[in-house]
Amino acid sequence: MKKMQRVFIFILMFSLLPLVPVSAQTTFKFGGYVKLDMMQSKFHNGSVPIGNAIRDFHFPAAIPVGGTSDVFSTIDYHAKESRFNLGTQTKIGDKDLKSFVEMDFLLAGQGDERVSNSFNPRLRHFYFSYDQWLFGQTWTTFQILDIPDDLDFAGAADGIIFNRQPLIRYTRGGWQFAIENAETTLDPYGGGGRITSGSAFFPDLVARYNFSGDWGNLSVAGLFRQLNYEYEDSLMVTKKESAVGYGITFGGKIKVGKKDDLRFQVSGGSGMGRYAALNFANSAVIKQDNTLKPTPSYLGFVGYRHFWNDRLRTNVNFSGISVDNDPMLAGNSVNKMAWSLSANLLYSPAPVLTFGFELMRGVRELESGVDGKFDRLQFSAKYAFGFASTVK
Repeated sequence: MKKMQRVFIFILMFSLLPLVPVSAQTTFKFGGYVKLDMMQSKFHNGSVPIGNAIRDFHFPAAIPVGGTSDVFSTIDYHAKESRFNLGTQTKIGDKDLKSFVEMDFLLAGQGDERVSNSFNPRLRHFYFSYDQWLFGQTWTTFQILDIPDDLDFAGAADGIIFNRQPLIRYTRGGWQFAIENAETTLDPYGGGGRITSGSAFFPDLVARYNFSGDWGNLSVAGLFRQLNYEYEDSLMVTKKESAVGYGITFGGKIKVGKKDDLRFQVSGGSGMGRYAALNFANSAVIKQDNTLKPTPSYLGFVGYRHFWNDRLRTNVNFSGISVDNDPMLAGNSVNKMAWSLSANLLYSPAPVLTFGFELMRGVRELESGVDGKFDRLQFSAKYAFGFASTVK
């Protein structure tokens, strides 16, 4: 515990340290939210072990399929989505120097629900930006952040581009260009468990353009990446195979009437892999000769947010992904498609407070045609907080 405290203190000191002359004026910001999630879930085609991500939020690839047992019900209460963040902003001449660090407790490797419900914090964002440049870990430039207003952490997980990773990003006007961390996920020849390859020569490359107006905002982004696989041949010599992956995504938020809005995203490509739907499908399949065949996938979502009045609102969302596998190479047990439908009713007596109920159904199907589904009723209570202070 003391070691964890020392690490946390170091992170705070590093994040908030303005590496500028002492005469510069710096604004310090602290924020985050407290969120309680109470979920009643029914899995219709198999059981889900404690600690599986889908017990905390919708994770399409984890929906159990093919089971013949009776409906498996779970009750999961947690506060692991709660988070805190710290940031700085310093003016250096006519340029801004900013830093930001954020942590929460989801996907913790330690902790249980028996006695203390203790969970390790995890790193979400840690970056700084100077003028038009950003360095560190944050959302991939390929991701459009206008996602549905869901209680579920991942929202329309089947249809979104979702990834955080280390990167360098340059922004000029509506344009953004980035080099980002490269990691390849692969299906073995004939089927089997995922193979992850960190081998790479080129980083993932992203170009994006954002445009906005009184009507809302839209973005379009393109991804170009090298897929890699290292292996040892029969003579125990290490060899490497590569292929090209690419993708495009388009989406945003369109205002409807005085307060309502329509949010959507459409994405497609070959070899997108881990960027799409929480790595629902892998980037490529390994062929018999150890070369790679990129896997195409297509996904998207549409969500409508309606305000009944200033305090009460409803969101209805539909999302899905379809994967064009080659079953002759990857086998019949790889993911073929998934979709989800959700609706909620949210009440905010004040801007910083939200209480709500949400219903969700999620479905997953394998290439063999075997499928599974789950239903979830979720109640959440959320309090967002934050303050800022400027020092010189």
